[in-house]
Amino acid sequence: MTLNKFNLPDVGEGLTEAEIVSWKVKAGDTVAINDVLCEIETAKSLVELPSPFAGTVTELLVPEGVTIDVGTPIISVTDAAAGTPTAAPPAAAVLHETTTVAAPMYGTLTTETSDAGESAGRPAGGPLVGSGPKADAVKRRRRVSATPVAEPAPAVPLPTRSLTSPARPGNPAGVAPGSTTAAVPVEPVASPERAAPAGDPERPTLGGAISGLVNKVLAKPPVRKIARDLGIDLADVVPTGARGEVTREDLVSYQAQRDAEVDKADTFWGKSGRPQEQRIERIPVKGVRKATAKAMVESAFAAPHVSIFVDVDASRTMEFVKRLKVSRDFEGIKVSPLLILAKAVIWAAARNPSVNATWVDSPDGSDSAEIHVKHFMNLGIAAATPRGLMVPNIKNAQDLSLKELALALNELATTARAGKTQPAQMQGGTLTVTNIGALGIDTGTPIINPGEVAIVAFGTIKQKPWVLDGEVIPRWITTLGGSFDHRVVDGDLSARFMADVAAILEEPALLLD
Repeated sequence: MTLNKFNLPDVGEGLTEAEIVSWKVKAGDTVAINDVLCEIETAKSLVELPSPFAGTVTELLVPEGVTIDVGTPIISVTDAAAGTPTAAPPAAAVLHETTTVAAPMYGTLTTETSDAGESAGRPAGGPLVGSGPKADAVKRRRRVSATPVAEPAPAVPLPTRSLTSPARPGNPAGVAPGSTTAAVPVEPVASPERAAPAGDPERPTLGGAISGLVNKVLAKPPVRKIARDLGIDLADVVPTGARGEVTREDLVSYQAQRDAEVDKADTFWGKSGRPQEQRIERIPVKGVRKATAKAMVESAFAAPHVSIFVDVDASRTMEFVKRLKVSRDFEGIKVSPLLILAKAVIWAAARNPSVNATWVDSPDGSDSAEIHVKHFMNLGIAAATPRGLMVPNIKNAQDLSLKELALALNELATTARAGKTQPAQMQGGTLTVTNIGALGIDTGTPIINPGEVAIVAFGTIKQKPWVLDGEVIPRWITTLGGSFDHRVVDGDLSARFMADVAAILEEPALLLD
């Protein structure tokens, strides 16, 4: 047997640490090459780690929720040494017995499914789960009421011969003394008599025999409906009616008491009587949130931001999107105004190249620096995900047709929401768009993504009064907000760029030029 230890790899460029989010295997499991071992959260995204070994998991070396450095052993796997006989090898081992182990491509999502069944680890000849006699084979009587029957004390044995006890005065149902509900005859009764009234306690009826066993709650139909609407179990309400029934006033009193108890219970704010120190929730900053915070601080204080805004009549963009949605070429493709904005940003950047650039300081710390203008567009789309803010980008977006760009946006959004965005997808961005309008926000002053010099915020589109040809009419209006690195983008350049983006939203036909 050979013991192999798998060290945490660098699944991105320059990754130094990662958190073990969840294990997909446990000790004793059989794994094949490329079977997913665990999910890790890096500073960029959630990544699945495939196994570089085939064999049996012996130990998980790092628990879930722990952040470790690259190179730390996380799991050990044993494989069968050559020439060592093994009894009934699992199907996964048979499938991979001729496979040559090569260097794994860490961070890929492609997995190989093993054909080994769950029964591989079961002892031969062991009983199936649930086989054998049941612990309680006593046949239960049929319920005569929808009201739950009080459970018998577990320490009281169930007499098996009490079902044949003869009837006698005071015990017409043949219930043996000291017996439980199992002593009630199991034969269904066609029409059981009603329980004796409170003033005639000695009238022997079947209802009287089981009155202590079945707690039927008395209440009129309107009261029962009110209880159902309020989610109140009538059995929990103390009845005050003349015949022992629950009244409307009883429900009102019970609901008031329940509301008072809820008011006293812990809420988001916690109990005011507790010390403030006990009412502070501490959330560790790690993973995507940690990387985002660091990047935003560096960008905000390293690049001098300047922001400008422009109101845009996007009515023709809305009409264009509507036509695309019913077009056969875009059938099955989600289309939104964000698609037109993305195309507008690409078009405007080609007319104003310096917004698609990077400021590069001198590596020796001197005052010399360079501006790198990119002749390609890796368009970043800021995405809010359950794991935090991510900015994946569409590579070479300038080469994509409108349909191809729509497909790329759909794939990017789906992957980001699922938390499956890979580190490579968030590297090398050149210009970013953030769609804050999806949250109903008009505009904002976004922070530039590190390594870039411009970002465009897309506000919500809604109908507003707009002056057109001297007349006030309702139009679909949005507000664009742009932030720029003033070391690279001057006021004139930023204004021309934003004006070009606005021109496309006002007249999408310009894209055909």
